[in-house]
Amino acid sequence: MTLLLIGLILFLGAHMLPVLASRREALVSRFGGAGYRIAFSILAGIGFVAIVYGYGMARAAGPVALWYPPVWTRHLTLLLMVPVFVLLVAAYLPTGHIRKRTRHPMILAVKIWAFAHLLANGDLASVLLFGTFLAWGVIDRISLKRRGVAGGAGAATVSAGSDAIALVVGLGIYVAFVLWLHPLLIGVPVM
Repeated sequence: MTLLLIGLILFLGAHMLPVLASRREALVSRFGGAGYRIAFSILAGIGFVAIVYGYGMARAAGPVALWYPPVWTRHLTLLLMVPVFVLLVAAYLPTGHIRKRTRHPMILAVKIWAFAHLLANGDLASVLLFGTFLAWGVIDRISLKRRGVAGGAGAATVSAGSDAIALVVGLGIYVAFVLWLHPLLIGVPVM
């Protein structure tokens, strides 16, 4: 559990720097833009690896159950995950209606992913992992709104083609994840 906590602190700590604009600016002025990005990437990368290994170790050690979610929450999680993959793809395409309306599709995808997985998992490691990511998503979105970062909302042109690509590719990734990737990468079959 310790490695999971260290990973969450490193990964989400690095991702909280933009929320603390003055701290981020001080680091950029000290190390330069490239130096800051390199340090951010290294810190986030180490944190991500620690999260993956820490969560796996916590699951292998035997889950510490906080509650036992009813079976229907797994079905709700499957449903909630559909837009997550569409939003993730939309975040990296030219602005379409999806990106324009959601403004920050990546953050929305993380919040839905975390909430959906909190519904289906009642063990301590899962609550720490998904609860922390959900809290970060809420804090980051509020911060972006307060700082006036428009995301996709400020785009002059909107590409319907981007929406079509996001839907097709996102749904394709969703199906692949449900059928093959989740058991392969996470070790837990979805169905």
